Amino acid sequence: MRYSLLENQRNEIILLARVLLMILFVLSGWGKLTGFAGTTAYLESLGTPAPMLAAAIAVLMEFFVAILILVGFYTRPLAFLFVLFTLGTAVIGHDFWTMAEPERAANMTQFFKNLSIAGGLLLLGLTGPGKYSIDGR
Repeated sequence: MRYSLLENQRNEIILLARVLLMILFVLSGWGKLTGFAGTTAYLESLGTPAPMLAAAIAVLMEFFVAILILVGFYTRPLAFLFVLFTLGTAVIGHDFWTMAEPERAANMTQFFKNLSIAGGLLLLGLTGPGKYSIDGR
């Protein structure tokens, strides 16, 4: 009985999932966009190759692509693209295995958070955006 109740709310739950998956990225992407020089400097301090390009990609993905997924536009392919971005940022930005405590613990949490988000994005890529989306119209 409970399962059928949830199944009746499938589209609402998928909408909620899109919002919950993307809110972090929209906010983070906005910060990177409005503080682009700082984002570039931070990436440079990490030793990221082509830090300006990396910052631009981060802004593109975290702000613009996240908004597209949020509204449900090209949701499936963008969700799969976002999986690659999320896994890449986990490996590049949260390489806890190279760190000592307390940075190790904090970055390990961030690394596994990214893996969890990638799992949600994989499910979104399979299920699609639901009825409450541009794709669903």
